[in-house]
Amino acid sequence: MFTHVLRFTAPFVLSGFIASAGLADCSPTTAELRGLWGQAQFQIEIADTNESRAQGLMHRTEMPRMSGMLFLYDSPRPMAFWMRNTLIPLDLLFIAPNGEVLAIHERAKPLDETHIPGPDGSIAVLEINGGMAETLGIKAGSQIRHSFFDQFSTSWPCNAS
Repeated sequence: MFTHVLRFTAPFVLSGFIASAGLADCSPTTAELRGLWGQAQFQIEIADTNESRAQGLMHRTEMPRMSGMLFLYDSPRPMAFWMRNTLIPLDLLFIAPNGEVLAIHERAKPLDETHIPGPDGSIAVLEINGGMAETLGIKAGSQIRHSFFDQFSTSWPCNAS
């Protein structure tokens, strides 16, 4: 189902993963993030229909370490998520059309139905394993690269290195 890949711009070891220089070209199943902390690559599933967004990561008991789900919308909008029927803790990265991470909700609690609102201007949300943003150092202001964002004035397009 998923393979896990972690790559940074310089040789680096993190929790038993050996990372190498450079990142692969854009792929529909890959989301790359970068910031002052370095770079990381996640193998992702896409949720871009009402049905797939409603299902999300519900009923899963685990997710591979460097994996996630990217929720995509047609335009920026107010949005809120919850953890109904979600069995694993998650970090939610709210993303602007230019690919900038606007905010991060860390370690959303499994099965909690409290709404987790995103900031205005969000067009996408990347859900990754809870605590991964802190482990890697991902912060608001980090950038994401995925082909979805190329239709906007993204700061890190797929054809850039």
